[in-house]
Amino acid sequence: MSLEQIKAPVIRDQLMTVYGRKPVMEALVSQQLACQTLHWSTSNRMHGTAAAIYKEAKAQGLSIREHSRESLARISKNRKQDQGVALDILCSNFMSVDALIARAGDPSCRVLALDGITNPQNIGMIIRSATAAGIDGILYPAKGVSSLGPLVVKASAGTVFHAPVVRCIELHEGLQALQNAGFCIVTLEGNAQRSAFDFEASSGTVFVLGGETDGVSTHTASLKDVALSIPMAAKIESLNVAVAASLIAFAPLMRSQSAKDAI
Repeated sequence: MSLEQIKAPVIRDQLMTVYGRKPVMEALVSQQLACQTLHWSTSNRMHGTAAAIYKEAKAQGLSIREHSRESLARISKNRKQDQGVALDILCSNFMSVDALIARAGDPSCRVLALDGITNPQNIGMIIRSATAAGIDGILYPAKGVSSLGPLVVKASAGTVFHAPVVRCIELHEGLQALQNAGFCIVTLEGNAQRSAFDFEASSGTVFVLGGETDGVSTHTASLKDVALSIPMAAKIESLNVAVAASLIAFAPLMRSQSAKDAI
């Protein structure tokens, strides 16, 4: 951990909690993560991986908070899989909706919003692609999508810790706040006549990615300013949501490269 990470202010919106002995141990020994607090169940026995976790946290000078089994389960939100340990990690790129609102008037600001996506593999791949493409925010609701847990971390190949995740409780509330601030809400729909690749934004834009089975929910669709589609040939009706997210995320970079090639 760098000196800058140690001195970094701890902001609640930027804390992510991982749980389970293997994920916690992997995070502790990583040189890329700013670990903050180890949550420890008093029911743990001091041997094996549990003992190694406690020893490593002590060696790093982390705060160690002891909890009853029930209290720790409220922190991990997954008693069946937390194995008596949870770890708070400072993710400096995480932000609140309010922080993103400041960029509402910037047409280069692009946000992906997750609507009813329940497969953690898809979410992990979306996060990895979006971060690689320089997306400014990933609106991640606490309800209606797969939780931000070990399966998402694994699928993102650890990218989630460095991703621009924007947390909110309900997606509809987060979208409404961004729209009120001036963001354009775009839904991706297979039958939309306008191509996502021809769209020119005049303000910040939120691209809503719908769930694997039902697509964008009716409740979310009621907020849309425009519906766009990804053109497809051979009578293909839809793409995997993670693939669609990658295409949207990288579209500006592809247009920029095409413009350079044309010169």
